[in-house]
Amino acid sequence: MPWVTSSVSLPPVARPPLARTTLLGIGGVLICAMIWGTTWYAITLQLGTVAPLASIVWRFGLAAAILFLGCLIARQNLRLTRAQHLAALAQGFFAFSISYSFTYASEGHVASAIVAVTFASLTFINLVLFRLAAGQKAAAASWGGAVLGLVGVAVLSGGEVLKAGFDGQAALGVGLALIATTASAFGNFFAWKGQNHGSMAIPSTAWAMAYGTGLLALFGLATGVEFSMDPTFTYIGSLLYLSVFGSVIAFGLYFTIARTIGYAMASYISALTPPIAMLVSVLFEGARFGWPALAGLVLVLSGQALLIRAPRVAAA
Repeated sequence: MPWVTSSVSLPPVARPPLARTTLLGIGGVLICAMIWGTTWYAITLQLGTVAPLASIVWRFGLAAAILFLGCLIARQNLRLTRAQHLAALAQGFFAFSISYSFTYASEGHVASAIVAVTFASLTFINLVLFRLAAGQKAAAASWGGAVLGLVGVAVLSGGEVLKAGFDGQAALGVGLALIATTASAFGNFFAWKGQNHGSMAIPSTAWAMAYGTGLLALFGLATGVEFSMDPTFTYIGSLLYLSVFGSVIAFGLYFTIARTIGYAMASYISALTPPIAMLVSVLFEGARFGWPALAGLVLVLSGQALLIRAPRVAAA
C-alpha cells in the first residue's frame, strides 16, 4: 500500500567532494607556507659581501624574467591597460621594492623567525586597509582574530627587545619588519586593484616584479650602490632558491589563490609560516626562544585559527 513505510534501507548519501578551487587553495597554501617558512633563513645567506639592495634586484630581476618567459611559453597575454600598468607599478613599489628592502634590512638586526612572526600582523593591517580604502567589511570574529595575532606579535617582539636589554638593534629590527609588513599590505591592495581592472594574476605579477626591480635599480644607481655578485655556492644557491621558489612559485601561487578565494587566504599562510620559520631559525641560526616568544606564537596561531573559522562578510 502506498502509505506503508518500506523496510528497505536507503544507501547513505555521499558527501559532495570539496570544490576544486578549495582543494587547489589548500594545496597552494601549504606550498606557500613551506616555502616562505624557509625563505626567511635563506635571506640571511644573502647578507654579507653583496649590498642588500643589489641582492633584491638580482632576486626579483631573475624571477620577473622567469615569469615573463613562462607567460610567453604558455602564450599568456602580457599586454596590460594603462590602469593595469599603474596598479602593477604600485604593487611592485610596495610589495617588492619597499617591503623587501626593509625585510632584508631587518634581518640584519634580529633572527629571521622574529621577522616571520612579525609578518603575522599583516592580517590585521589588511583588514584595516581594505576597510578604509575599499569599504570591505569583515566579521567581528575576523577582527578579534587579527587583534589577537597583533597582540601575539607585540608579546614576541617585546620579549626579544627585553631579552636584548632594550638593545637598539633589536628594536630597530622589529621596527623595520613592521614597516615591511605594512608595505606588503599596500602591495596586496594594489594587486586587488589590478584584479578589479581585469588583469591576470601571473602576467600582472611579472610586471609588478619588473617594476619593483627597476625602481630599486634606479635608486641604487642614484645612491651609489655597488651591484656586485658573490660567486660562492651559498650565495648563488640561496639566490636561486629565493628567485625560483620564494618568488616565482610562491608569489605566483599566492596571488592566484588571493584572486580565486580572496586575500583573506593570507591568514592561512600566516598561521603555518611562523612555526616553520622558528624551527629553521633554531636549527640553522642557533636561535633560542624563551617563554615570551612561545606565548606570542600561541597567540598568533590562536588568532589565525579564529580568523579561519570566522564567517566572511566581505573578505579582503
